[in-house]
Amino acid sequence: MVTITHALRQVKDGLGTSMAGEAIRQVFVEAGHVWRNRLFDPVLTVRLFLLQILFGNVACTALRHWGDEAFTASAYCQARERLPLDGLKRLVARVTSRLHEAAENVDRWYGHRVFHIDGTSFSMPDEPALQAHFGQPGRQKKGCGYPVAHLLALCHAGSGMILDVIASPLRTHDMAGASRLHSMLKPGDILIGDRAFCSYAHLALVLLGNLHAVFRMHQRQIVDFRRGRRHRKQYAKGQRQGRPTSAYVRSLGRWDQVVRWFKPPSRPSWMTAKQYDALPESIEVRELRYTVRRPGFRPVTVTLATTLYDPERYSVEALAELYPHRWQIELNFRHLKQTLGMDTLRCKSVSGVLKEMWMFVLVYNLVRLVMLKAAERQAVPPDRISFVDALRWLCHARPRETLRELIVNPRRPNRIEPRAVKRRPKEYKRLTVSRSEARKRLKNQQHAA
Repeated sequence: MVTITHALRQVKDGLGTSMAGEAIRQVFVEAGHVWRNRLFDPVLTVRLFLLQILFGNVACTALRHWGDEAFTASAYCQARERLPLDGLKRLVARVTSRLHEAAENVDRWYGHRVFHIDGTSFSMPDEPALQAHFGQPGRQKKGCGYPVAHLLALCHAGSGMILDVIASPLRTHDMAGASRLHSMLKPGDILIGDRAFCSYAHLALVLLGNLHAVFRMHQRQIVDFRRGRRHRKQYAKGQRQGRPTSAYVRSLGRWDQVVRWFKPPSRPSWMTAKQYDALPESIEVRELRYTVRRPGFRPVTVTLATTLYDPERYSVEALAELYPHRWQIELNFRHLKQTLGMDTLRCKSVSGVLKEMWMFVLVYNLVRLVMLKAAERQAVPPDRISFVDALRWLCHARPRETLRELIVNPRRPNRIEPRAVKRRPKEYKRLTVSRSEARKRLKNQQHAA
């Protein structure tokens, strides 16, 4: 059977053994999984699962061509159902931790490790259990929509590897799981996120964990850079103008200051009462503002909130250069969902969808490892290596085959592409009723004819 263990041994010593049969068995034993002596033990099932995702999430019927043993697609699907979700998560966590060790010191910023956090979504088959658990976008008629899950991810900025993910129902705010991802970070790490993560409660948790944050200021937050300006205790409902609720502390520059944020009277819905009571009554936050100017476009003003207080070490210019790299996580999501195909999963149960998701994360990180080792050999930054070319090599590498030189993408700063589709879809009508109802109408038309 084609395996990726030999390929992994070529890019990282010891990783091939972490995917070896005995290591996989040990993980599932620790998870409390018990299985009989049969063809589809956890080792074969996991390896076939990996290959299925690696080659584009192909149909289960295609896997029988890759094994030395004869089996049916039904037998493989039943074996996947028997795999405990906890055991699969343990396996992914163990391998991912080994992968992250290889990227521990890649592309540090002033000695800090940098991480990106953001949310996205993925779709799945239209099954009642999935609809009930994940929900679907609004304004869709019954029977016409597909279940959609909310996915929160934590990525290492230097290598692009995914440290952890949380899948939730569609109508889940990004902040609902952000604090759970803090456990993957170490004191001194920097977390970068968009407006959704900029709140008093989140910044207080960051400080309690001895972490640092660089978030874009929330659009409802009033920021005033006048020295010695006054403040109000709290906003009136729906108010967006007037005095800020933060107290002035000191000025660090014209558009750079340290202020004191106060604990809001109401607790966020994503936080328990015990967690909220443990937060301090106030925290100091550095607020700064800069303007992005590009020829042919209007200037864009960006306001950041950060816990990096030293203006000499962390200048406004340095932070203005750091924050735009947050968009790298959007490219990570594109590779995960479009290149690998996680945009639409195929399993028809909640546990099956979660298992499929975790295997996608594992394959994605394995490709990132190949990119990292190729970047070291070719003396270029990891993000210059082609993700697609690294995926192709991992798919087709053979025993004792060393890592080849991979395609290096050119630098294309300020590249802009419209989010539009040029190729026209087929001119079929949109399904505006459930499929069963559409079948009934079609049969009635045939009988009438």
